[in-house]
Amino acid sequence: MSNFSVPILLLAFFLILCGCSTTRPKMPPLVSIEDVPGHFGKGRIIDLKNGTSISFEQLIDNLQKNDLIFVGEVHNNPEHHLIEVQILQALMARYHPLAIAMEFFDTTQQPVLDRYMEKEASETVFLKDVDWHKGWSFPYYFYRPLVFAAKDKGNVIVGINLPGNIVRKVARSGLDSLTPEERGHMAEEIHLDNTAHRQYLTEVFKDHPHTQIKNFDYFYQAQCVWEDTMAENIARYLKDNPGRMLVFTGNGHIINRFGIPDRVSARIPVNIATIILYPLTERSIINKNIADYVWLTSGSLSRGHGRRNIKIHRSGEMRKNENNTGKDR
Repeated sequence: MSNFSVPILLLAFFLILCGCSTTRPKMPPLVSIEDVPGHFGKGRIIDLKNGTSISFEQLIDNLQKNDLIFVGEVHNNPEHHLIEVQILQALMARYHPLAIAMEFFDTTQQPVLDRYMEKEASETVFLKDVDWHKGWSFPYYFYRPLVFAAKDKGNVIVGINLPGNIVRKVARSGLDSLTPEERGHMAEEIHLDNTAHRQYLTEVFKDHPHTQIKNFDYFYQAQCVWEDTMAENIARYLKDNPGRMLVFTGNGHIINRFGIPDRVSARIPVNIATIILYPLTERSIINKNIADYVWLTSGSLSRGHGRRNIKIHRSGEMRKNENNTGKDR
């Protein structure tokens, strides 16, 4: 037998095994855009208006025309927090000064935020005074790079949320159950008449674990209180401090714009861009109305904070399945 016979026989045997194998490599999840040929994978930034993939530099260039930029995250997805820091640093470098609004702080915590940003309090004191663990509850190490980057460059952080106990009370027992003091934390106008928004939240409610929240109308009121209040706080700040603002919030609050973005537009004229960070876990088809840009990411989640699966359907609606999180975000 020649010196080449054994390698050739081994190669033939290997090819036969591969040809007979019934195991196929798992196809990676992909996204398609309605009415756009082709598909997109993880790591792509999609300009939904044009149906094209763009670079990070092109995204930052495109945002030059926008005074109000929303970035929507899945709170317990580590990759989303890395991307947010990347976006923040690029925008600060290109378009400084920049106000930074965050859902993760409520308006009652603004004095504490200001003291920390002005270096009048230590990080330990800051976290204690905002009661981070009980208030927001997601790991602070996710958000620390955002806060630190803003603080290092002298930017303002604006807490736009309202105290969570008020949202939860409305979800359980409705707007009429609030005291005058509790109403004082809310937006003056709460809009409950957006049919598309209501339908979207009907789908969310169907997938929600219902332990204390039984009434959909109260659930819907709570969402509108939440989003109108954040919108009013953004609008109020921009009226008093004209300039560019970057907003970080959960992506459910900006999907299709009918959460916070449209409620800001109803209060002040402003050029808005929305960026959804979308965890790609399965084949999906989305339309162009969900956002201006979608950044496709991995679906990895941090441990110990439940499971949050985001699905964007053909209609462009996003549904959240949240199990054992203990919070409605």
